[in-house]
Amino acid sequence: MLSLLIEGPCRTCGTVTAGGNKNAVLPMIAAAMLTDEEVILHNVPEIIDVENMLHLAAELGASVKREKKTVILKAESLKTNRLPRDICSALRTSLLFAGPVAVRTGRAELWPPGGDVIGRRRLDAHFYGLRKLGIQIESEDIPFVFHRTARRAASGIDLFLDEASVTATEHIMTTAALTPATTILRNAAAEPHIEQLAGLLVKMGAQIEGTGTNTLVIRGREKLHGAEHTVEGDHIEAASFLALCAATGGEIEINGILSPRHYWMTRRIFERFGLTFRLEPNRIHMKARTMRIRPDFGNAIPTVSDGPWPQFPSDMMSCMIVAATQARGSVLFFEKMFESRIYFVDRIIAMGANAIVCDPHRVVISGPAKLRGVTMSSPDIRAGMAMMIAGACAHGTSVIHHAEIVFRGYENLPEKLTALGIRNSLAEL
Repeated sequence: MLSLLIEGPCRTCGTVTAGGNKNAVLPMIAAAMLTDEEVILHNVPEIIDVENMLHLAAELGASVKREKKTVILKAESLKTNRLPRDICSALRTSLLFAGPVAVRTGRAELWPPGGDVIGRRRLDAHFYGLRKLGIQIESEDIPFVFHRTARRAASGIDLFLDEASVTATEHIMTTAALTPATTILRNAAAEPHIEQLAGLLVKMGAQIEGTGTNTLVIRGREKLHGAEHTVEGDHIEAASFLALCAATGGEIEINGILSPRHYWMTRRIFERFGLTFRLEPNRIHMKARTMRIRPDFGNAIPTVSDGPWPQFPSDMMSCMIVAATQARGSVLFFEKMFESRIYFVDRIIAMGANAIVCDPHRVVISGPAKLRGVTMSSPDIRAGMAMMIAGACAHGTSVIHHAEIVFRGYENLPEKLTALGIRNSLAEL
């Protein structure tokens, strides 16, 4: 078992570069199965989830070459339409191969996807969209078997998702790109990684309108061609480091930021803590000072809640909860999207955090708290990063078991922490 040890307290000071957006790269790898020509992706992060997706692409018969941060995929022919159980069950985005493989070969067989333990994550929107695109799920027993029954009518079809699911939006958009008709996808998710995926699909020959909005119009093609695309920096990784700086104090510069607008809501949340940061092309700069929670009008306790883009990302809730333990005042966090994400708070309570867990979705944090180092285990990627931040604030040694879970989403994390002045080491415990 790989463990990350943090020696606190630390003060953040230094410069890091955000890795490529993992939530954009993963569906891009699945999208590369739509063509028999080369798809070249630059700024691909070296993280476990990406390596697993590349492994699945290779299992299907695609040629996969990695040259540092560049990945070259060529699915000239797919030797199989079956995906192995062990990797599917470790990766949420393994399901994204179902549509592309089915439209290429007529059939796809894969096991239910796995991933973070943060609560139930419905697959209904995926199945609904694929059925509308002419891909039936033959059996809901495991493994799942998908079969392309017919092409859509030339007039196309309207789809309305009952939830703005990110992965379902990616899946439907990708599959529709290789279906020669017009698909209108309403109540679509609009996260930055969906825009990036759409950018790749457009380069491959699809026509996609409405990116950045909740209505997408996809005009697919009979055949797509190869393309070359550079992945933008990960806005969740960048915001996680901002939370680290806010919690520990100090100063940070984050490079690799191509779209400052992706941080507007995050900046509003930091302003509630009495902090701000400067957004410039290709970089963010923050100089932290003592955090004070700004009450809402009428001196009410403020609420930080997540929601579909452009609201505050659910993936940032854990790190901001830990940052709040070091702020003066009280704040309510309302996690609306996943019923198990808040459970990690028990670990920081053991460290000395003043937290009241109201229910599976809400927690009140009052600070500042003096944290102490403890031994804990990471249940998911973002909780693991939050525990690391707590360890950097705490007095003594914090041990985070199952560190490989954190490394599924954060590239070269120990090296980046060292560059920021966070004392850390890895050990097999």
